[in-house]
Amino acid sequence: MKSNVLGYPRIGEKRELKKANEAYWEGKISQEDLVAEANKIRIHNWKLQQEAGVELISSNDFSYYDQMLDFSFTVNAIPERFASVSKLSALERYFAMARGYQKDGIDVTAMEMTKWFDTNYHYIVPEFTKNQQFKLAHNKPLEEYQLAKANGVETKPVLIGILTYLLLGKEKEAGFSRLDLAERLLPVYIEIIESLVKAGAKTIQIDEPYLVLDLPERAASIYRTTYEAIAAKFPNTEFILTTYFGGLGDNLNLTLSLPLQVLHIDLVRAPQQLDLVLELLPPHKKLSLGLVDGRNVWKNDLEASVALIDKAEAKIGMDRIYVGTSCSLLHSPCNLELENNEKVLTLEIKQWLAFAKQKVKEVQLLTVLAFDNPNAEEAASYEENKRAAAARRTSTLIHDKAVKERVKNIAEGDDQRKSPFSKRKLAQHAALGLPLFPTTTIGSFPQTTEVRSWRARFKKGDLTQAEYDELLEQEIEESIRFQESTDIDVLVHGEFERNDMVEYFGELLKGYTFTKFGWVQSYGSRCVKPPIIFGDISRRAAMTVRWSKYAQSLTNRPVKGMLTGPVTILQWSFVRDDQPRSETCLQIALAIRDEVVDLERAGIKVIQIDEPAIREGLPLRKAEWAAYFDWAIKAFRIAASGVEDKTQIHTHMCYSEFNDMIEAIAAMDADVITIECSRSQMELLDVFGEFKYPNEIGPGVYDIHSPRVPSEEEMTALMEKAIKVIPKEQLWVNPDCGLKTRHWEETKAALHAMVATAKKLRAKYGK
Repeated sequence: MKSNVLGYPRIGEKRELKKANEAYWEGKISQEDLVAEANKIRIHNWKLQQEAGVELISSNDFSYYDQMLDFSFTVNAIPERFASVSKLSALERYFAMARGYQKDGIDVTAMEMTKWFDTNYHYIVPEFTKNQQFKLAHNKPLEEYQLAKANGVETKPVLIGILTYLLLGKEKEAGFSRLDLAERLLPVYIEIIESLVKAGAKTIQIDEPYLVLDLPERAASIYRTTYEAIAAKFPNTEFILTTYFGGLGDNLNLTLSLPLQVLHIDLVRAPQQLDLVLELLPPHKKLSLGLVDGRNVWKNDLEASVALIDKAEAKIGMDRIYVGTSCSLLHSPCNLELENNEKVLTLEIKQWLAFAKQKVKEVQLLTVLAFDNPNAEEAASYEENKRAAAARRTSTLIHDKAVKERVKNIAEGDDQRKSPFSKRKLAQHAALGLPLFPTTTIGSFPQTTEVRSWRARFKKGDLTQAEYDELLEQEIEESIRFQESTDIDVLVHGEFERNDMVEYFGELLKGYTFTKFGWVQSYGSRCVKPPIIFGDISRRAAMTVRWSKYAQSLTNRPVKGMLTGPVTILQWSFVRDDQPRSETCLQIALAIRDEVVDLERAGIKVIQIDEPAIREGLPLRKAEWAAYFDWAIKAFRIAASGVEDKTQIHTHMCYSEFNDMIEAIAAMDADVITIECSRSQMELLDVFGEFKYPNEIGPGVYDIHSPRVPSEEEMTALMEKAIKVIPKEQLWVNPDCGLKTRHWEETKAALHAMVATAKKLRAKYGK
């Protein structure tokens, strides 16, 4: 039996990679400095796992930005528009693909970004053309394997599977299928593997998580021919075919037929698949059991995991079993040992948790416990684990009878607005008096170093509540005056009081706890610190009214109240695993409903309830979608439906594919939806037009995740595309997403251009 860690967080325990990347982008450190910091993180991760006794340690799980972008760069799948940056260094070209490039007369847009399966991690979407050619341009897998070996660590290189890579990409022209490219990509893939084998790699992990999805036509046959060719070329190399995030379902027979020696399955997300896998597993294959949760923070139930190992042993024998994480630990915080502030995270709750470093130890401990021969320290760890599990089950912190009763008593009409949209629209237009192509932003404005320092000083006690509030009021007033001078129609207060769109609300809700260093990567250098839902959720008091009411007092223009929706709060938290997610989501929905009603009472006429994660929460198999939509859409509507017709409810979604969930979006019945559209050049809007989406919609006209400032002409061209798809009377003009991560200089320039775009459209299409 071997211990198998599928991947480790690459950001560093204190976000060292984020800080180094951003310093490099700002010209504060050299490329050599950045590479040195990256190597330091990689070596630390490998040594940590080596010292814990892990036998199958991953390399090539590190990335400066994204693993899918890494593979595109490796095989030279670089869109033609990046030829303009061909004279830059390799690393600069790489970052230009991720972030765009606007310098020295060069202006190139970034590649599209979307969610990685049903996680909050965003990957860079590969772009393919009919005549796409591949070549080995930059052998990152080999470089990382050699770096590990030079530092005394033998690793198993990790490669994105060919089919997962292609299927998660996009055709950028008509007349072909990206699956047609598998035959062209295969020789380059084999070249990469050959270089690794020659360098000494004995085991290689091939990630094919697409096998837990519904496969398109022809995919199964291409899976077979692809992996038959690889296995025939390298008969003496052990390949671990790695699946995760769900069960194999009707792809099980296909997966078992692929001639790779080891199959990894996720038994956290799909424990029910174990019996059938054991029944059908060919006698020559080994099985890697994904028992330690790579996506949540709760300790592994070692006793239950050992029982699953015992079941597998009884069926196939111990020598055919590996024990591992369910997926890469990329989605887990780094190290629980750093959480030493009991005011932030109490010892009672901390004893229930495990982060990446602790999960590595859990994997190794399971391999020992399976042989029923732990030493004294390991036996003590096992007993401590059992005590913690028992303490959590009986803790009085978790259950709130009043909250459970309120969910139980949700009435039939609680998820319905008083009138249909056709009637609400008239009331809202009369109340707001907005022009054609109204302008707004998505909510947040730049959080400068100064603003972040105020929050840090306040939390340390260096600022009083009154002093902190006064500073925030000054910042809010400046943002309101800027928006007025720019002539934006619906204003926002800027969210300067918020550290994060989920953590902020979690701090004000019962049933949440927090960490200081529980960071995980969302995309690139963007890290989030998901709060932890450990118990029943309810609202203590109003959470946002004070700031929205103050901002509205400064202007005659409408100011949006800004809230995060129940599904997104659920998805972007580490969620309790002792009750259905639907139950927790309805608890959150009722808390947000109370806030929406209070905002309306305070005179706020426009309220935005962000749901960027509603697509992310979809089950991976379409057969399970209806059940998810039943409770997810209900939760949003419960949150939004306590107000009068004249109060305009907005929602926001970003970096999602909408084609297969447009009916559900319409069922949410938000008066206005704003969506990310610029990276796809308005392609995402097509489905709204085909569906004849009845409500109002704001397709984003510029990409806020890129430092480049788009021109007025560029935004106008995008809106002209939108007008061809959506009636002009339904269209708003806005950025793709919130502006928290941007600098004020670029923000002001972009918003001035955005408003000028709207005015130009009004002049052309009528008032």
